[in-house]
Amino acid sequence: MKRFKALLIYFLLLLPFISFCQTNSDCSDVTISSATVNGGYTVSSYLESNGVRDGNDYYGSTIYYPENTSGLLPSIIIIPGYANPELSVQAWGSFLASHGIVCMTIGTNSIWDEVIERKIALQDALISLKAENNRTNSSLFNKLDTNLIALGGWSMGGGGAQLVAVEDPNIKAVLAFCPWIDPSVVSPTLLNHNSPILIFSGQIDVVAPPGAHADIQYNYTPSSTKKLKYEVFGGGHTIANTPLGGFGDVGRMGLSWLKKYLVNDSCYCPLLLDIPTTASDYETNIDCSIASGIVDYINDLIIYPNPVSSTITLKGVLVKNNLYQIISIDGKVLKSEILKTTKIDVSFLKKGIYFLEYRNQKIKLIKN
Repeated sequence: MKRFKALLIYFLLLLPFISFCQTNSDCSDVTISSATVNGGYTVSSYLESNGVRDGNDYYGSTIYYPENTSGLLPSIIIIPGYANPELSVQAWGSFLASHGIVCMTIGTNSIWDEVIERKIALQDALISLKAENNRTNSSLFNKLDTNLIALGGWSMGGGGAQLVAVEDPNIKAVLAFCPWIDPSVVSPTLLNHNSPILIFSGQIDVVAPPGAHADIQYNYTPSSTKKLKYEVFGGGHTIANTPLGGFGDVGRMGLSWLKKYLVNDSCYCPLLLDIPTTASDYETNIDCSIASGIVDYINDLIIYPNPVSSTITLKGVLVKNNLYQIISIDGKVLKSEILKTTKIDVSFLKKGIYFLEYRNQKIKLIKN
């Protein structure tokens, strides 16, 4: 009897923890659709004139924040590109705040400020944003997690955001919108940072052509750093200035990157590996592995790891002795066998994108 009571007390103490774990492992509400549209929070905003610290190295700011939240909030600071005002990137403010991420947009002292000046502007804005957590009249008083801050920037602003990450290892994530860095100075040393970075680019961008900017910056970012490059088909230099770019794929990818690497919400990782139909180029080194509680799935079928180098494992409602096929993106069947085990060797595939088809389900398969 005493043993039963002891077990009962132990179970009751453990119950809240069990419930918490189950809640956090339920990713049913996280979908491509939910990440493409505005989130469920009502959004408010305020200006520098409402009492925000006036930094010397940038000009003006707007802070967008979600209302009626609990717990400390993560945040991101976004800076515009050369010859453009703060307004050019403000569409991200309401979108991210509606999903629970505070977004501060800033202007520059001169619209002609170049990459280094934009780096310095972001560093100054970091001081201002963190100060909001301690300012008693701030709408964000005691509501910010000052350890969870990301940076974003368009064009030269995207270049500046990367340079801040090199100097400040506390930057949790970076969004670079068609980033521009002088090709004559960019190098692996210049971009040697550990902040997970998502680089957007436009296929027909004539201001920052991907081949001279986004592609090189992606390649020069250390292989040990989590990184993803998404080039939007037919996109120009402003394709990522709004979450609506790429028919909403830009917003979905940007939000999912911040949710995964700023907020540490693993549910969004598969959305990053679901390659946008609007992508003319896509490359990443991230892995939504089962070991970290993340999987790539459709309905009841799961495959992991994905991307994969040699062997994938299937999990879910499997029926052995059913046919499976591996198909190339141009529709060619590269492997067709009866499923006799939960492991499939794909080491013969070249690096690229394929589909695994099984019981009328298709899952994208990325081969490293």
